[in-house]
Amino acid sequence: MFGKKKYSRIGIIGGATVLVAGFSLLVFGAEEPKGDAYPLATCIVSGKRLGEMGDAVIYDHSGREIRFCCKGCVKKFEGNAAEYLEKIDAAIIKDQLPRYPLETCVVSGEKLGGDMGEPINHVYKNRLIRFCCKGCVKEFAKDPGKFLALLDKAVVDKQKEDYPLETCVVSGRKLGSMGEPVDYVHANRLVRFCCKGCIQAFRKDPAKYTGKIDKAWGSETSSTHESEGSHEHGGPGSSGEESHGSGSHSGSHGSTHKGMMMCKGRCCG
Repeated sequence: MFGKKKYSRIGIIGGATVLVAGFSLLVFGAEEPKGDAYPLATCIVSGKRLGEMGDAVIYDHSGREIRFCCKGCVKKFEGNAAEYLEKIDAAIIKDQLPRYPLETCVVSGEKLGGDMGEPINHVYKNRLIRFCCKGCVKEFAKDPGKFLALLDKAVVDKQKEDYPLETCVVSGRKLGSMGEPVDYVHANRLVRFCCKGCIQAFRKDPAKYTGKIDKAWGSETSSTHESEGSHEHGGPGSSGEESHGSGSHSGSHGSTHKGMMMCKGRCCG
C-alpha cells in the first residue's frame, strides 16, 4: 500500500549519475532522479544507530531510499508509513535548512519569504527543496532532474571555495592527486572525491562521511548524526515555515495562497 516492498542488506538501489561536460558536478541522468542515499544516522523506527545490529536494511519506498536497523522495523514502518515519513522529513528539514544555498525559489526565481509568504519546505527523495508557493511544487514535479541540477550547482558554487578538506573524505588521498576532484552533492552538502570510484563507498554509509565534513566545517552536531532520538522531531525547528514531505503534508496553507497569486504567472498558471 505504501510503496514497493524492496529491501536488501547489501548494495545500493539502482540508478546512475553522469558528469556534465566541462563541469565536474555530478547530476542525475535518468528520467526519474535517483535521489540521495538515506542521510540519517539512526533507524526512524527504533532510534538505534544504523549498524548497531549488523548491516542496515536498505529499503525502497516508491523510489526513495530508507534505512532500518533490522527487518522488524521495516514491518513496523509499513504499518504506519505516513507517520514515519513525516518524522524523516522533519529531521531532514532540520538538518539541511541551515545549509540551503538559495534565497530564491529554484523554479520561479522569486525571493523566498517576504511578499510571497512563508516558503514551502519540500522533501524530495531525501533532499530539501524550498519553493515560493504550491504552484512551484507542481512545476518541479514535472521535471525534478532539471531543478535538482540547478540546486546542485548552487550548492557547489556556494561551498566549493571554502571547502574545508584537502583530502578525499573516503580514501584520504589528496584532492587533485588523481586528476580533477569529483564534486558531488548529498543532503545539500558538497562532497569532494579523489575519483568517481569513491562515490559508491560514500553511498554505503553517507552519514559517516558527512559527519566528518560537518566536523571539518566546524558545525555543531546535527540531527543527521544524532545517535538517538532524531525520529522524535515534529517539524522544521522553530521557524514556523510550511513543510511538504514526500509522505505527508503539515502546516497551514494560508500564506501559500498569497504566494500563488504573486508568482506573476511564471509557474502557477
